[in-house]
Order: sequence, then structure tokens, then C-alpha cells
Amino acid sequence: MYNNITIIGDGAMATACSSNLCSKGFSVTMWGHSETQLKEIEKTGENTLFLPGFKLDPALKFNADDASCMQGADLIISAVPCQFCGSVWARLKPFLPAGVPIVSVTKGIENERLLLPTQIIEAETGSKNPLATLSGPNIADELMRRLPASASAACSDESIARRIQQTFTTPWFRVYSSPDIIGVQVAGASKNVIAIAAGIIDGIGAGDNAKAALLARGLAEITRLGAAMGADHDTFAGLTGLGDLVTTCISPKGRNRSFGEKLGRGMAVSEALAETNSVVEGVSTCDSVVALAGKLGVEMPIAAGVQSVIKGEMSVDEVIASLMSRELKSEKN
Repeated sequence: MYNNITIIGDGAMATACSSNLCSKGFSVTMWGHSETQLKEIEKTGENTLFLPGFKLDPALKFNADDASCMQGADLIISAVPCQFCGSVWARLKPFLPAGVPIVSVTKGIENERLLLPTQIIEAETGSKNPLATLSGPNIADELMRRLPASASAACSDESIARRIQQTFTTPWFRVYSSPDIIGVQVAGASKNVIAIAAGIIDGIGAGDNAKAALLARGLAEITRLGAAMGADHDTFAGLTGLGDLVTTCISPKGRNRSFGEKLGRGMAVSEALAETNSVVEGVSTCDSVVALAGKLGVEMPIAAGVQSVIKGEMSVDEVIASLMSRELKSEKN
């Protein structure tokens, strides 16, 4: 297992990771881009901005100094929102210890370069550091409450995936290993777009039949995109595909689903975003998913419909009518 760990990021998932790892007696240090925010977390012993109501482990250390925060680490966790991932790692590149594995817990696809989180890190650091990802149906406050949960640790180097698996596994958090680093990240990013659609369904009161159909056809879209990017089909039937999609689309705590519900109730995009403290990843990821689908020749009508609603190009009713009137075809297509 890895014993000395630095977490890059101070959001909800970074906080949940710190709780999990400190519970195992590891030396854990949290870095944040804002020294003021990090000091506030340290002072109060609680992440009041992103994950209020949970006391942090007293053993958790804080370090906002770029030059020293990763010194001595044998594992680095990247927990930075996707659209900020590039700038953060460009900033930290001069201080990245050579050879130390980096595991991303970020879900998203960068808009400008259409890169997955580990690809962003590699592009910014020119990294020879091993890269991995940890993802699954993991709502941060449930992890803090130590409710049963599972995730998948993916890395092209299976020995590193297994070490990450062993490091994160606790009696309440079961981690599986996978070699499909692309598929795990595509699933984790794309499900946020479908979750916005699920929230819209809830907001307009379209019913459970509609929501079930949305999840099934949404998963088909995600799988098609992943396959076009070289991912394993089986990944999308697992924790990071179906599992994460279900949680994100049904949980009242999910930011993306809640954002979509507000849109369904008639709230403007700007108003719905303003009511959310954390980043609603599905909004920016939607543009990336649709752009990738176009680039790869993958049909993703639900994702395209969500984008049209967010951009104000179509109403919710118009998108639903468009989806329901599409040419009839085999379910395999």
C-alpha cells in the first residue's frame, strides 16, 4: 500500500478521500489552490464550503506551498475540477516528484483539447509518472458517513492498480481493479450529462418510465462513445458505467441531477448554476462529449439535446419531441 499521500485539491471528493485514507493511519497532506481557503479548513477542522457538517480527521495535514506539498509522497491524488486541471498541473509541474504515481478522482472532459483528466495531467507535466484513475458511484457525503460503497481503480499497469485498490479499500469502501483507464474516465464524465437529462425528467414530472428509458438509452450512448475511444464494452456495465450512472441520476444530492431538475422546473441556466456552490461538471462536459461524438462519428442524441437546452437553442419540450420522433431502429443501434 501507499503510506505517504498528497491530495491536490480541497473540494468534496478530496475531503472524502482524506477521511478514508486517514482512517487507515496513512500520512495524508491536502493542498489547495487558495491558501486562505486551506487555512480556513484547517482552522475549523471542517470543509464548510464544499462538504459541511463533517469533522475532518485531526491527523490530516495541510500545505499550500507548491514546492513542498508533494515532497516525500509515494502517491499523489488529483482531485481538481476538470476544467481547472490543466492550469493546476502546469503550476505544479516543477515540483512533481519523478516516478510517483498520480491517481485522478476527477470526472470530466476538458473543453479546449477534449482530453480526459489523466491525459490533461500527462499533457501538462510531460509526465513519466504512472497515471491511474479511481471512480465509481461515490457521493462524497455518503463516503464521509462511511456508508457501504464501491469504486474501480484503473491503470494500464495492473500492479499499480492493485496497490491503489489496497490503499483505498476499507471495511465500508470496496475497490476493484481495472486496466481500462480510458473507459472508466469516459463513463465517469459522460454520466454527468445524462444526469442533467434525468434531472430535467424529474423537473417536468415525466415519470419513472421516461427516466428508466433515459438511463438505458443514455448508457447506450456512453458505451458507443467509449468504444470509439478504445474502451472495453464491459466497463460500461460495471461500477463506473451503470453503477455511477444510476447513483448520479437518482440521488437528490447529485449536483448534475439537481441542476437539471431546476432547468425542468423552468429556472434559467445562470440561476440554476448560481444556486450551486460546487462545479456542475456536466455543463462544461456536455460540450466536450458532443464535440468528441462529432469528431468520432458517434450518435449521441440525448447529450446533444441536453446541450441544446443549456445553450437555449431548444426548449425541453422540443428536445423531448425530437427524441421521441426519431427514426425507429433496433435497440442495438
